[in-house]
Amino acid sequence: MILYRTNQTIIVEEDGKFYDCESQDWDGLINENLYPVLQNVIAKGNTVDFSLEDAIKPIVSQEVWACGVTYLKSKVGRQEESKDSGGADFYGKVYVAERPEVFFKATPSRVVGPGEKIRIRRDSTWDVPEPELTLCVNKNAQIVGYTIGNDMSSRSIEGENPLYLPQAKTYDRCAALGPGVLVLNEPISLETKISLEIVREGAVVFYGEVLLNQMKRSLTELVGFVCREASFPHGCFIMTGTGIVPTSDFTLEVDDKVKITIEGIGTLVNIVEKKPLD
Repeated sequence: MILYRTNQTIIVEEDGKFYDCESQDWDGLINENLYPVLQNVIAKGNTVDFSLEDAIKPIVSQEVWACGVTYLKSKVGRQEESKDSGGADFYGKVYVAERPEVFFKATPSRVVGPGEKIRIRRDSTWDVPEPELTLCVNKNAQIVGYTIGNDMSSRSIEGENPLYLPQAKTYDRCAALGPGVLVLNEPISLETKISLEIVREGAVVFYGEVLLNQMKRSLTELVGFVCREASFPHGCFIMTGTGIVPTSDFTLEVDDKVKITIEGIGTLVNIVEKKPLD
């Protein structure tokens, strides 16, 4: 089942049919026993017409957190970008450490949904999208669903000094989520494929893919660290890191189209923008 938000209601999809949840209470819904609740919605048989163009970001009051250096590819990329600043050793050490890298990513207002514009910073010269399986976690620190996340990253800023990570990661339109939340009665398959395609002036300028089983850490492990000493009364979203890293000679440009696909969930599409000069 896939759960979508629209401006009017919440929709459940199963087997190509769409059902009206008859509710706009997103915060309440994702903190219920979600799978059986959605099964009951489907059992009522109240089908509706729905277009993916009507889907909006699947977030209302949740914070977005993120985990880094969870794939070998990410470790190598971070070491490369920070070698001149002397920070490369930090990324090698956190990759093998018991404690993962965890950081705050975005408030709901800084998150965009499908079809909306994501942003690169004006003071950055090297920017990339980071396609990530993103966990929908309820207030009891339980994974209730999975969505697609784009953890936009200013590599020039982070590479200058690891202490600049918050500036490289957190700013207006720094993250995208959607188009919907996959709800399963069992954990997502580790054979799930994640892919990234970047289109510029009609041509594909980057493509990459990775399987979820390439992640070094487990999903429950990451949730455990994020929620260890922090409470989330409305639940939260947790980006789980990226295994797709463009080469060091690639940077995003304004009007690039970023397409992230995760099997079973769908495709998240966003266009790149840069904030105009004041």
